[in-house]
Amino acid sequence: MTPTRKAHLQIHFCVLLWGFTAILGKLITLPALPLVWWRMLLVVAALALVPRVWRGLRAMSARTLLAYAGIGALVALHWLTFYGAIKLSNASVGATCMALGTVFVAMIEPWLTRTRFSKRELALGLMVLPGVVLVVGGVPAGMRAGIAVGALSALLVAVFGSLNKRMVEHGDPLTVTALELGAGVLTLTLLAPLMPWLFPAFAGPLLVVPTAHDGALLLGLALACTLLPFSLSLAALRHMSAFAQQLAVNLEPVYAIALAALLLGEQRELTPLFYIGVVIILAAVFIHPLLGRPHRVDPELLGTAEAKG
Repeated sequence: MTPTRKAHLQIHFCVLLWGFTAILGKLITLPALPLVWWRMLLVVAALALVPRVWRGLRAMSARTLLAYAGIGALVALHWLTFYGAIKLSNASVGATCMALGTVFVAMIEPWLTRTRFSKRELALGLMVLPGVVLVVGGVPAGMRAGIAVGALSALLVAVFGSLNKRMVEHGDPLTVTALELGAGVLTLTLLAPLMPWLFPAFAGPLLVVPTAHDGALLLGLALACTLLPFSLSLAALRHMSAFAQQLAVNLEPVYAIALAALLLGEQRELTPLFYIGVVIILAAVFIHPLLGRPHRVDPELLGTAEAKG
């Protein structure tokens, strides 16, 4: 098997594992706040055992450490709103909202990275709007709050992804992932006392030990759906074009929606309008690499985001 062929198989396996994050988020009975806190804590604990991470931290300046810590706070809010959206709706809706991340990146990244704005990418954003309208109309009224929270989560992906791109040369990807998630754990710990007043639907005690069921799923979420695909994808991305990378990672919502229908039977909760809207949104997402030179996937995003747009 050629290295390129092997890389394509590896990246699609990674995307399939990322697709399970929405499913596990629905199956874990913890509220969004403790779910994200435990996931981040488990990943950071595992990365703390890697000597390379500590060497990378020692090599960073104080300013760089603070910058990545700030991005980590945004990552924590992204994961909190992502799983909050799933709890308020279902895994299919949460995954669909993450597909909007590519559209937000197209509009936000030029501003944050100080690159030229593309009118064609603005057209991409406008193309998605009918799909969003159909998705909203295709879910029960009780799930629409989940769509709003999911869209906010996708916006946060665009912001911290663009900021990571500005700093891509300032740190080792594994070290950056540990630093950002560690800062995320601290952010959520500080926010926890305020959550019952700010977002009661997401709140929950942090220091309560999860049940055996939730603990097993959290370990799978942290290790099998975060660290394993992170490691595999770093190797695979060395042998793939930027175009192939972006098309592969854009499949994540497709895998997640298919898994939600197969494992959770969520298609019974949604109308055909929802799926028509999904097709329109995903069409825009897959057209995105054709609009111009596609971006290589930032390694830091592989460890810190559900949508890797």
